[in-house]
Amino acid sequence: MADDEYLVGRGIADVTGEPAGVGMLGYGKADQRTEGIHTRLRARAFIFAEPSAGDEPDAGTGRRVLLVIAELPLIFESIRRAVLDRLRTRFGDTYAADNVMLTATHTHCGPGGYSHHLLYNSTTGGFRPTTFAAIVDGILEAVERAHADVAPATLVLTQGELRDASANRSRPAFERNPAADREYFPDGVDPLVTVLRIERAGRGVGAITWFAVHNTSMTNRNRLISSDNKGYASYHWERVTHGQDYRGAEPPDWIAAFAQTNAGDLSPNLNLHPGSGPTEDEFENTRLIGLRQYTAAEALAGEPGTVVTGGLDHRLSTVRLSGVTVRPEFTGDGRTHRTGWPAVGAAALAGSVEDGPGFPGFHEGRNRLWDALSARVLYRLSAELRETQAPKGLVLGVRRLNRLRPLVAEHAPLQLLRIGPLYLVGVPAEVSIVAGLRLRRVVAGIVGAELDRVLVAGYSNGYLHYLTTPEEYDSQQYEGGSTLFGRWELPAVAQSVAELAGALVAGNPVPPGETPPRLTPRPSRHTPRPATEGGARLGDVWRQPRPSYRAGERASAVFVAGDPNGDLRRGESYLEVQRAEADGGWRAVADDGDWDTRFRWTRGQRASTAALPTATLSTATLSTATVTWDIPLGTSGTFRIRYLGGSTGTGTSDPFEVR
Repeated sequence: MADDEYLVGRGIADVTGEPAGVGMLGYGKADQRTEGIHTRLRARAFIFAEPSAGDEPDAGTGRRVLLVIAELPLIFESIRRAVLDRLRTRFGDTYAADNVMLTATHTHCGPGGYSHHLLYNSTTGGFRPTTFAAIVDGILEAVERAHADVAPATLVLTQGELRDASANRSRPAFERNPAADREYFPDGVDPLVTVLRIERAGRGVGAITWFAVHNTSMTNRNRLISSDNKGYASYHWERVTHGQDYRGAEPPDWIAAFAQTNAGDLSPNLNLHPGSGPTEDEFENTRLIGLRQYTAAEALAGEPGTVVTGGLDHRLSTVRLSGVTVRPEFTGDGRTHRTGWPAVGAAALAGSVEDGPGFPGFHEGRNRLWDALSARVLYRLSAELRETQAPKGLVLGVRRLNRLRPLVAEHAPLQLLRIGPLYLVGVPAEVSIVAGLRLRRVVAGIVGAELDRVLVAGYSNGYLHYLTTPEEYDSQQYEGGSTLFGRWELPAVAQSVAELAGALVAGNPVPPGETPPRLTPRPSRHTPRPATEGGARLGDVWRQPRPSYRAGERASAVFVAGDPNGDLRRGESYLEVQRAEADGGWRAVADDGDWDTRFRWTRGQRASTAALPTATLSTATLSTATVTWDIPLGTSGTFRIRYLGGSTGTGTSDPFEVR
């Protein structure tokens, strides 16, 4: 292919779910429920296509690949299947399971309740159809926009390093790996930054950046929806640098996605404590770690780089990981082994103390009660269990439970995408850096690629918890305790990935594998409640902003507001900060997708209604929306705050001056 023969489309859309009362997904804390929005969540879709000979320049009827990077905690089989069904209805066979990769940035501060497996809805108030629909609709909308945007483009690949945005949170496990693996990561982190820049007529129109770090700068104390550090990196490049209007009708000039790789054991909390590092403020940490990723990517995007040439290709096979026979060439000890039924270790319940501790009484590493029970009873009774899961201190085996009511997935959609010299290994798990290195070496050796041109795309197409090396597994840190299918899970995945790579090189198809069963979740019974009792009206201003502020201060207004889950405002906003113009009109300068604003909803509090223009009683039970704006330095003029809750209330504050 010639340099300019790629066709590329870009699209972005809102995937924010319910902002009130839904359990957040990631930390597993039942009391971490959404109370509003700090930054909205977005999906960014990129289509790469080859034109066929004789076609119009932008026809793109050759082979194509669709990559969606979604600011979500996780991608589940439920989301993937629903998206593929909708794509088939909308586009026929153009986009199918083998050429579509859906991957998550893994924020831990997004609403959950969108899995069809019971475990992941246990702390979210059950299955949430409204959030599920918002995610599927948003991903489809991003793809539709990318499909309409397809046009000739040049792709440029650049790579570099970033060493001050991550820390290894599982050093005892990492140090168990052979010296050749440890020496590849002398600081215990994967510093590789990969930027794929998209150009049209010599002008940059977008970029995808891959870098390994957990999206957990925001802690489990936070209750506001946040796209976390990777979301801030995208926001800074799109909104701050390029002035993108996310609610604008015109296609954006620039779209920048920040995707994950093998981030399983890498924390953004540089002091290895939740919310600690670079500062002691979780919001500032989110901004700084995101800013460091943006700065590295922006610098690389300014370099000449390597113009991408070569074709597109894709392979996918679904492997049922509970019971894979692993051949000796992949096990490392010259013997055949098997994976086991999914089982949770005591270390998994301990959580990661560096990012978010789990349940009291459980520890990373040794758990004497559970270790002894497993070694002296369970492993003696079952040689199969001992072969597959030892030395894990078993707490929960889900073999029979999964038959009655599926708790976790057992099927792994493993994928290999090629974009010229770049290869993406799609794995539905949180992959440690050394586990990722081994998968990359397998693929690079088969396809003949440079090692750095093979990336593990973790958190893709599903979720099966963690993937560690056998040596790391033996340490039974949090990641090893969360490697559900046992000590030989990574060799099993490597074996399957090798088959994908071999088929891609030979130009052969691969068996699609076993199709997971379709599951029907039980929806929650959430019904939005009325906002008030006592005569106040939706949209009334309960607390006005001060008459004046200085730049750098925080302005705020409080409105009477109904349950915002009744109107998600997807693609819109719950708020606007407006500036008075010379012609007497008002212009929006910020909304709920901006870093400087926060929207927090509070249900049913007793409050004086003396200041409410429509209240008829002296007190009322009010549900309120508090809107705050951190006024940027250098700002001046006359402003006002609007709450735009749609059917849940709309109101406007008094004007205030900023000097």
